[in-house]
Amino acid sequence: MSMLQMSLAGLGIAVLAGVLAQGIWSSRRSAPKQAHPDNGKMAEPTLDDTVPGLEPTPADNTFVLPPPDRKPALDGLIDVISQIALDGVVSGDAVLAALPPTRRVGSKPFAVEGHNAMSGVWEMPVAGQRYDALQAGVQLANRSGALNDIEFSEYVLKTQAFADTLGGTPEFPDMHHEVGRARELDAFAGDHDAQLGFTLRASRSAWSPGYIQQNAARFGFVPGAIPGRMVLPASAAGVPPILVLGFDTLAALAEDPDQAAVREVSLHLDVAHVARAENAFGRMREMAQSLAQAMDGVITDDNGVALPAEAMEAIERDLQALYDTLDGRDLAAGSPQARRLFS
Repeated sequence: MSMLQMSLAGLGIAVLAGVLAQGIWSSRRSAPKQAHPDNGKMAEPTLDDTVPGLEPTPADNTFVLPPPDRKPALDGLIDVISQIALDGVVSGDAVLAALPPTRRVGSKPFAVEGHNAMSGVWEMPVAGQRYDALQAGVQLANRSGALNDIEFSEYVLKTQAFADTLGGTPEFPDMHHEVGRARELDAFAGDHDAQLGFTLRASRSAWSPGYIQQNAARFGFVPGAIPGRMVLPASAAGVPPILVLGFDTLAALAEDPDQAAVREVSLHLDVAHVARAENAFGRMREMAQSLAQAMDGVITDDNGVALPAEAMEAIERDLQALYDTLDGRDLAAGSPQARRLFS
């Protein structure tokens, strides 16, 4: 081989090595960011972390969300209520056996309560207890709309059939009056329903699901029931989370999550479901800013428009006014009545 051929071969090898190195560097640069390899797992909350409402299970020392609370009691503010007179005391077992197979009337929740003969308290029927009166109710409005004439008629039929089984006599309110109440309540709810969302977008490199989960866990988020969802638990057990963090479900379910690229994460607040004392929006704002700094992202609205501090402050002022309005209607944010109405 001549000197010229050897020189050209050496140059070719050098160029090829350079191309390979460039390819490796570009590949690493474009690969999604990975979770810190401290333990190869998503960071888990510890007993020293401020994650209220969570307790470790004795079996595996992992954390679980608190169980949901019982269905709130019927309330004349948001329910049609029919008293059911009884000839005598009935058992909780008999009441449970007589309940209709579905607990809905159209798109509205239907419920039955019993007046406990021993405690004197209205409660959801419980086996082994005895009740000297019953009441049935249907919700006036929810996010599906107001109770209408057809749904009211269905409610009457369902309640009458239940009462007949137990030998009871129901007393129904005037349909036109209750449907009118439902429309007014629905109009109020429609004017005061607030669901806020921020989007955190990657500035440069995409994120892997593990990287997102690890960073979110450091700020108190725990895994939700749906892949790609994490929640910030409330201070009290059995109530909805303060915030919900979500990203692409398909990325969370990918065969190789480390290679799944996620470029945006959402933060969601359902205002009426969270008590005012939780300072939900303030914490949402702080979480978004902290995650943006930790993950090299930018905070935007759903349309990709960056949210300056002035916009955040304006939202805060509007929220305080909304809280005041809900309080004045006896539908305080986070109350069982508010959670039911705005659902």
